[in-house]
Amino acid sequence: MKAAVVTFPGSNCDRDLAVAFERAGFTVTRAWHKDSTLPDGVDVVGVPGGFSFGDYLRCGAIAAQSPIGAAVKAHAARGGYVLGICNGFQVLTEMGLLPGALMRNAGLKFACKTVVLNVATAESAFTTGYAAGQQISVPIAHHDGNYTIDSEGLAQLKGEDRIAFTYAQNPNGSMADIAGVLSANRRVLGMMPHPERASEAAHGGTDGAAMFAALMGGMALA
Repeated sequence: MKAAVVTFPGSNCDRDLAVAFERAGFTVTRAWHKDSTLPDGVDVVGVPGGFSFGDYLRCGAIAAQSPIGAAVKAHAARGGYVLGICNGFQVLTEMGLLPGALMRNAGLKFACKTVVLNVATAESAFTTGYAAGQQISVPIAHHDGNYTIDSEGLAQLKGEDRIAFTYAQNPNGSMADIAGVLSANRRVLGMMPHPERASEAAHGGTDGAAMFAALMGGMALA
């Protein structure tokens, strides 16, 4: 299986994400924001955390208009997998690949700590390595992680079992404690917490590793 990790000016988790994919067995290539195409044969695209383009205008808004953005959207449109983490989640909402928006944290402060997540669904290639209702510990590091969506959109997410993770204790004011959501075809996941920073023992926890391993196994069987 092949993964491509996109780098924007201001990305600071692209290497971490590439390493997490590699540890799970993926062959990883890198894509630059000015590239107009993805590497050949890519199965999953990783959009990493950081501060793309300095978070000017809105977090993720400029990155979403980069040349590589059209290739990522085309990859998703043909059924490819996409994982957006933190700033990557913001980019995916700006691209229209996921519903809702990420707003300023309710406390107006940068949140950087390990949090407990509830696995809201195991019915996706990203979450099948967990049990629904399982709790995992994953770091967060964001200033604009307050997930917001209208009431109809929230009802649709709930009705279609597309909420991937929720916070056990909400650190940012996210609606319905949402920490991550899935696309309608369940092949695009956006989440604010950083599973790539909890994927080996040296990180102090390995709860994130199961996501990358499950994705590798699930895609191999697909």
